[in-house]
Amino acid sequence: MNARTWKAWLIPGGLLLALVAALVNSSLFGQVAPSLAFYYVGVFAAGLLLAWRFNSSRVLFSLLALLLAHRAVDFFSAGQLHTGFVHPGPGRMAVALAALLIPLNLIVFAAMRERGLTVAGIAPRFGLLFVESVVFAVLCRPENSSAHPYPADAATIPPWILLSFVAAIVVFVRRFFQTRRPIEPGFVWSVAAVFMWLEFAPVGKVSDAYVATAALILAASLIETSYVLAYHDELTGIRGRRAFNESLLSLDQQYAIAIVDIDHFKKFNDTYGHDVGDQVLCMVAARLTEVGGDGQAFRCGGEEFAIVFRNTSAKEAFENLDSLRQIIEKSTFHVRGSDRRAERRAERSSDPQKATGESDRRRSGKKKAVPAITDRSPDRSSDHLSVTVSIGVAEPSTRNRRPEQVIQAADQALYRAKHKGRNRVELASTAPLRLAAGRRSKASRL
Repeated sequence: MNARTWKAWLIPGGLLLALVAALVNSSLFGQVAPSLAFYYVGVFAAGLLLAWRFNSSRVLFSLLALLLAHRAVDFFSAGQLHTGFVHPGPGRMAVALAALLIPLNLIVFAAMRERGLTVAGIAPRFGLLFVESVVFAVLCRPENSSAHPYPADAATIPPWILLSFVAAIVVFVRRFFQTRRPIEPGFVWSVAAVFMWLEFAPVGKVSDAYVATAALILAASLIETSYVLAYHDELTGIRGRRAFNESLLSLDQQYAIAIVDIDHFKKFNDTYGHDVGDQVLCMVAARLTEVGGDGQAFRCGGEEFAIVFRNTSAKEAFENLDSLRQIIEKSTFHVRGSDRRAERRAERSSDPQKATGESDRRRSGKKKAVPAITDRSPDRSSDHLSVTVSIGVAEPSTRNRRPEQVIQAADQALYRAKHKGRNRVELASTAPLRLAAGRRSKASRL
C-alpha cells in the first residue's frame, strides 16, 4: 500500500462520496435540492455515453442496473417509506430486492468476459436484466409482499442481505490487487453509495443524490482507468512512454536522466519463455520505483527504462542509481510455474518417443543452442535467477542542452556500460565538452 495505491482508492470515488454525504447532512442540501433532477439526468446520460464511447459493457450495464433498481424502488414504494418508520408491503420488498440484486449484478458483470458492445457481449447481460425485472415485478406485487409490521427502529435492509454488499466489496478489492486499475475501487465506492441510499434514504431527494453519485463514481473511475491505460505501462504498472515524453516538457535547467537496460534480456525470453520475461520486467520495474533521489521511473519500450531526477545533478543521481543496481543484483527472482515445467520434463523422460519428437521440433525451430543468461545466474533447473541491469546517466551541459540530447548522451553512457562488462552505472563523459570549450577560448584569444 504505497501513495499511488492510496490515491487510487480515495480519488475520485472516496472523495465524491464523502462530499455528497457531507452535503446531504448539511443545511445547504435544501438549497441544492431543486437542482438534483438535472444532476441525476446529466450524470446518467454522461455515464452511459462514456461507457458507450469507451466500449465498456461492464460499466454500461452496471449503470443500467442501478437506474432500473432506483426507478423500481420509487415505483413500488409510492410514498410508503418515510424517515423513522418502514411500512410493510411492496416498498419494503423492493428495497430488499434492490439491496440483494445490485451488488450481485455488479459481481456478475465483473466476472463476465468483456467483449465490448457487440451482440454476443450485450445479449447475455440484457437477458439477465430482463429476467431480474420480471422477478422483481412479480415479487413486489401486494399479494406477494410481506404484511408483517416492522418496528420504527428496524433496519431498512435485512441483515442477511448485507452479505451481498460484503461479497461485492471483497470481489472488487481482490480484483484491484490483481489488475491495479482504478475502476475496481470505483465499484467499491459505488456499492457503498448504494448501501447508503437503501439504508438511510430509499426514496426522496436524498436517494436521488446517492444514486446519482454512485453513477458519477463509476463514470469518473472509467475515465481514470482510461487515463492510467494511456499513461502507464499495462504490464509493469509504471509510467509509460507517453508520460515520459510529457515529463520532458516540464524539466528545469537542473536535472538528470538515466537510461536503464536489463542485461541479457533476450536470453531470458529464449531460455525460459516470454512469460518469464514479463515477470523479469515487472520485478525490475518494481525495483526502479524505489530509487532514491525522488527519481521517477518510466518504461520506454521493451527492456529499456528511464528514470528522471528533477533538481538533481548526474553525480548525485549516480549514487542512487548504483545503490539501485546493487539491490537488483542481490534480488532473487523466482520463476513461476517451475513445477509445471518439472512435470513436463519428467513426462518427457518417461516417454522417450515424446521427448525425441519435442527435441526434434526444438532443433528444427532453433539454429543454435541458447547460452546461459549471465555468469552469475543459477543452473537452468533452478527456480531462482539473478537479474542485472546496466545504466547510463547524463545531465544538461553546454553541448547537450535539450532533453533529447541528454537522453542521447545517457544512451551512449549505457552502451559504454554494456561494453565494459554490464552490471554497472556509467556517467556521461564531459571531457569532449571541456576540450571544445578550451579550443573556443584559445581561438578567441588568437
